[in-house]
Formats: sequence, C-alpha cells, structure tokens
Amino acid sequence: MNELDVVGVRVEMPSNQPIVLLREVGGDRYLPIWIGPGEATAIAFAQQGMAPARPLTHDLFKDVLEAVGQELTEVRITDLRDGVFYAELVFATGVEVSARPSDAIALALRTGTPIYGSDTVLDDAGIAIPDEQEDEVEKFREFLDQISPEDFGTSNQ
Repeated sequence: MNELDVVGVRVEMPSNQPIVLLREVGGDRYLPIWIGPGEATAIAFAQQGMAPARPLTHDLFKDVLEAVGQELTEVRITDLRDGVFYAELVFATGVEVSARPSDAIALALRTGTPIYGSDTVLDDAGIAIPDEQEDEVEKFREFLDQISPEDFGTSNQ
C-alpha cells in the first residue's frame, strides 16, 4: 500500500463529471477517480474547512464514530474492476468495511485518517507525472483555489 494525498476535486470537461485527484506520497503517480457531484462537494467542503449549517452525511458519520468511540485508522483504495474503484474503511478494532472511494476519502479528510492505494490500483490507473511536468499539477492546484463546492451542483446529498 502506498500513502496518498488528496490534491483536490475538479470537473472534467466536456462530460461535466467531477473527479478527485490523489497523489502518491513520495512518488510521482497521480490517481484520478471519477465521483458524483455530492461527493465532490463533500470532499471540497472538507478540504476548505467549511462546516455546513447542518451536518452532511460524512459529517454525521464522523460524529457517530466519535459518539460510539470508534477510531477510523486508515482508508484503503483496494481494487479497480470493470472501471469501478473499491475501498475499505479500517477501524482500530480491526474491522474492515467496504466503501466507495469517494465516501471513504470524504470521511478520511474529516477525521484526519491516512489514505492508501494498493500497488495494483496505482499500477493500473495511476498516471506518472515526472517532476518536470509538475507545472501542470501546479496549474491544477491554482484552479482548485479558484473554485467552490457550489461549482459541483447541489450539496444536499
């Protein structure tokens, strides 16, 4: 497993499909995962430190975990089958729960939990961007600074 950082979310054109972009810590691979607009909003809210007036689903899940004394220790992006990514939530008790990567990432950002990607997923779907192409990634980061969660459509999910 390789640790991943969340670079951010954006809307892929011309399909208007949001993606979350993850970067391999200590490596040169990036992992784009296509997600829904609700999940894009949830991830963007968490990255920007925004707290909605009422808890979104991921905020509620975090609050429930705290209330029952459960600690989320890691999120793993484990598989890619037929174009669909799979993830697992791993708890301190050793319990593992299957999840969509977008939900797992949104929860990880809220709880400060590390995110990992399997070697197989990174080998199959990762995109290597050598240091000399880092300017393009920096442009993407600048784009992320210009957008808000509302750019992804409705946030009532």
